[in-house]
Amino acid sequence: MVKKASSFAALGGLVFSTDAGRHCPDCSQPVDACICKQSVIPAGDGIARVRRETKGRGGKTVTTVSGVPLAEEPLKELASQLKRRCGCGGSLKDGVIEIQGDHVQLLLDELIKHGFKAKKSGG
Repeated sequence: MVKKASSFAALGGLVFSTDAGRHCPDCSQPVDACICKQSVIPAGDGIARVRRETKGRGGKTVTTVSGVPLAEEPLKELASQLKRRCGCGGSLKDGVIEIQGDHVQLLLDELIKHGFKAKKSGG
């Protein structure tokens, strides 16, 4: 019996439990209480780049904001504020804020007002 207990510990602890739901593979905490991904700020030069895109979107124009030096939760809040300011929809995908329509100048002004360094990128 002692041998099984030591081999269980060698596996790394808890294997499956429905008690707390899904667990983060890095910190072994429940996903809602994960401490390892909250404070991750993407590496970059700290300049938010705003550009207008139409490629791969069926001809629809989308304004993207990339390179914003914020963690996940504050980035979601900023995306929500920018969508409200533009009066249109959008999303947050892989750290890139997508706003429907051509709002490059409005987003540049809004990001500068929030204290970010912002540049127009692309043509």
